[in-house]
Amino acid sequence: MFSPIMGDEKRTVSAPRTVVEDGAARRPFMRGIMVHSLLARGANFEDAYRSASTIRDRLRGRAVVRRDELAEMVDALFGDTLEPRPLALPRPIVVQDAAGHAPFSKGVLAQSLLAAAIAPEEAFELAQQTEARLHAEGRRQIERDTLRELVYETLKSTRSARAAERYRVWRRFADADKPMILLIGGAAGVGKTSLAQEVAHRLGIARVISSDAIRQVMRVMLSRELAPAIHASSYDAHRVVVGIEPARDPVVEAFRSQATSVSIGVRATIGRAIEEGQSMILEGVSALPDLIDLAMWRDAAHLTFLTVATFEQEAFERRFKRRASGGTRHSTHHYLENLDAILRIQDHILELADHFEVPIVENTSFDDSVLSILRHVTGSIRKQMGEGS
Repeated sequence: MFSPIMGDEKRTVSAPRTVVEDGAARRPFMRGIMVHSLLARGANFEDAYRSASTIRDRLRGRAVVRRDELAEMVDALFGDTLEPRPLALPRPIVVQDAAGHAPFSKGVLAQSLLAAAIAPEEAFELAQQTEARLHAEGRRQIERDTLRELVYETLKSTRSARAAERYRVWRRFADADKPMILLIGGAAGVGKTSLAQEVAHRLGIARVISSDAIRQVMRVMLSRELAPAIHASSYDAHRVVVGIEPARDPVVEAFRSQATSVSIGVRATIGRAIEEGQSMILEGVSALPDLIDLAMWRDAAHLTFLTVATFEQEAFERRFKRRASGGTRHSTHHYLENLDAILRIQDHILELADHFEVPIVENTSFDDSVLSILRHVTGSIRKQMGEGS
């Protein structure tokens, strides 16, 4: 089946809309409306979507197009294969609930599907198909719960029961009044930051905080003499921390000294977000389950703790090279010469994750890891909502 491409959607959002002129009536040209019109005239979805996209591209940059000219473009693409009905300009579909009503939005629906761990191309395709189905059925308004049930049943029949249940859980969470706090821990170079940013986009969460940013603030407040560990990287703090017992691993103990200090700021940041009712993703090497007890917030927020890991040295090297090309402070060589320390810290983090039953996401494929995190999030929310019911 032909699938719309997410990148194409992004490129067209900011472009000025072409206006369709039909006598005194003027409406913005919208690809979704044209898809519906072509479906109503007998075109299949793939051809309708592809042709509507072609016409949209031809109109890009034009302020106005007459309706009869638009009909000629359609005829040029389809010839006499369509039913001889005038090109329709249907009214928008209205979604209603107890709070009022709003226009149906493919973007909003696709965002909900992304949050439910549906791949982007499938999310946008399903949103397009849902709109086309509503238009084909002649619906001008639909109850929000009915729309969600329609999407749920479509997911169940075309994807899987698990995908449908993730969507249902996420919609229940979106209607709740609790914020979501997602903590993503892991050693340097495992890909936490990139994963956190992409997960935040799919969940619609605006606040993403790094424990490194918290550590940077603490550096300003605490001098090197008073708190030497926070003035070093996680993997070379052992070079500045003194008094470590000989029987202990100096790399791990110095890292823990740093994480213990930073965890004070991490806990304060979490508490502030919950107090404000704001969902947040906090990622960083200092997110350790034995230093951040989430139990105190369990009644006030939906909390999920995950650890990201990488076990292949080549994967570390690739990420460090990307960091260097991005102009970050440390060079690739600096990271690689400390790889042994980074791996020792990762071993400690994984031991903690195993002991505290924190799920571990092995980041071998970025897209798969994003979907895995989203599945963990919805699973965690489902469990917490079930326990609270």
